[in-house]
Amino acid sequence: MAAPSARALTLDLLLRAEAAGQYGERALGALLERTALSPADRAFVTALFYGVTERRVTLDAVIDAYSKLAPSAVETRVRAILRMGLYQLLYMDRVPDHAAIDEAVTLTPRRSKGFVNALLRGFCRNGKALPLPPDDAPAAKRYAVLYGVPEALADRLIGVFGAERAGCILEAFTHHPPHTVRVNTRRLGRDAFLAAVPGSVPTPHAPCGVVLPPDAPLLDLLRQGLCFVQDEASQIAVAALGARPGERVLDLCAAPGSKSFGAALDMADRGEVCAFDLHENKLSLIREGAERLGLSCVKAAAADARAADPAVLGVFDRVLCDVPCSGLGVLWKKPDIRFKDLAAAAGLVPVQAAILAAGAACVRPGGRLVYSTCTLLPEENEEQIKRFLAAHPDFAPAPFSAGDLAADGWLTLAPDTHGTDGFFVAALVRGE
Repeated sequence: MAAPSARALTLDLLLRAEAAGQYGERALGALLERTALSPADRAFVTALFYGVTERRVTLDAVIDAYSKLAPSAVETRVRAILRMGLYQLLYMDRVPDHAAIDEAVTLTPRRSKGFVNALLRGFCRNGKALPLPPDDAPAAKRYAVLYGVPEALADRLIGVFGAERAGCILEAFTHHPPHTVRVNTRRLGRDAFLAAVPGSVPTPHAPCGVVLPPDAPLLDLLRQGLCFVQDEASQIAVAALGARPGERVLDLCAAPGSKSFGAALDMADRGEVCAFDLHENKLSLIREGAERLGLSCVKAAAADARAADPAVLGVFDRVLCDVPCSGLGVLWKKPDIRFKDLAAAAGLVPVQAAILAAGAACVRPGGRLVYSTCTLLPEENEEQIKRFLAAHPDFAPAPFSAGDLAADGWLTLAPDTHGTDGFFVAALVRGE
């Protein structure tokens, strides 16, 4: 029996993921581990799986507009095949149209082959035109089709940023994110790293960051401990922390450890970085990363960030609270996030507040507290900080800077304006 094709494997993965409500890298990783694929096929399966997931709303709009059947009459398997075919036709320039259509028909059950063939060919004959709502329709309906997001998410971002800016943000999330790392300056300077990796460029804001070209030998660089993966926005959060040699730093939600590593580098590996995480099984990521980078001051331990240990109250010079959040600032890295229930974000707000309060209790007088998220929702960001300050009059906003960026107390980063993940960073200082 012939091995399943890359497209057949992707179809199986999409169907399993949809049935389980699981669209992310865990399902893909499990498939790649159990299947022997060439590097080219692995790349194709990965691109197609993530692409169909990311553009599912757009693809379904095309199917429903070009189908003669009611949406509910299109079988789940057939719809998944059509999504795959349409994604290749729309977004994979290296796949010839005839190959995308023929392979889709091959995967289709006999009774539906004519339907799939007719829909895909009709779409091509019509110039691959997206079925956009009329110009006078609500912007959220248009953005849903254009950018592949649920209408509720588009509407929420419009409510926060206005229609024009929300469109810019969503459009930015359709691009591939930059491959950003932080240089291990204990081993070589950024200039030396840039010289060693052709095509790499410095990040515009983070002083130790580098954007790698797609063909950079990332795995080799990581194995050598010359850098670690960290988006520029996350590096800016570490810059806001401002850790110095000899200080005691607490990272309350540390896994996988990039912010702890950044703080340790800022401290020249002198002092103590306590990297706490709720999940014991994630601590190995921190320990192995610190060892690979040659950082001895990072100490990982399991702890619940919502409850401050009496033994560490008021003893840290710097405390970082990179809290669990809705993740709406990383849509270009985790396309499945766009399908999460927005109401679930409201449930995270009290968790964030509890972590922030626990972190504050660990800051010594005159010390600094940094709060960060990878979301763009104000209730998790600015509003969270304003509520905290109202309840903790001994804290005040602290100015910070990173490269050419400066903030009086907090800063929102976004892909359309900064080229980074959507991110919020707030720095606060405790009174003496």
